[in-house]
Amino acid sequence: MNRIKVVTQDDATPDQKELLDAIQGKLGMVPNFLGILAQSPDALKAFLGLYGIAESGHLEPQTRERIALAIAQGNSCEYCLSAHSAIGSKAGLSGAEMAANRQGSSQDAKAAAAVAFAVALNTNLGDVTQAELDAVRGAGYGDAEIVEIITHVGMNILTNLIGKASRVDIDFPKVSLHNEAA
Repeated sequence: MNRIKVVTQDDATPDQKELLDAIQGKLGMVPNFLGILAQSPDALKAFLGLYGIAESGHLEPQTRERIALAIAQGNSCEYCLSAHSAIGSKAGLSGAEMAANRQGSSQDAKAAAAVAFAVALNTNLGDVTQAELDAVRGAGYGDAEIVEIITHVGMNILTNLIGKASRVDIDFPKVSLHNEAA
């Protein structure tokens, strides 16, 4: 059960409703997690702004989802794991690929380097080694893409915190933290 009320389009203030209507128009739904963020329209605007900027970067959508899956698994956020499993599937990731992502890797060599770097960032709160940085560079990622990986890790940590602190009800097909990754 949610510990923070999900704002719906039916009970939203005019500011909240405008944001939720825009989300509904883009996604065809308003995920509960964004309804939690709508408690503060400013927080929701900030998140949507950062998400929009990160979405238009150099990283492939599949790699962004790989990172989200690894971070959700690493931070034990079942809501985010469920959401990004659904989004990852729509982005073309197979079940086997998503299982590898949850374990901090990928079936694709270049993406594996990005996921491993993301896991190192998350595990060490950004205090990565030169070897970890060299490995992601060696896989073909430039500084702009490395900054985007860092940004995606930060965004996913934020969503994990909101998901876990609020205990938001999962409104995607539920994926257990223990199904595919041990």
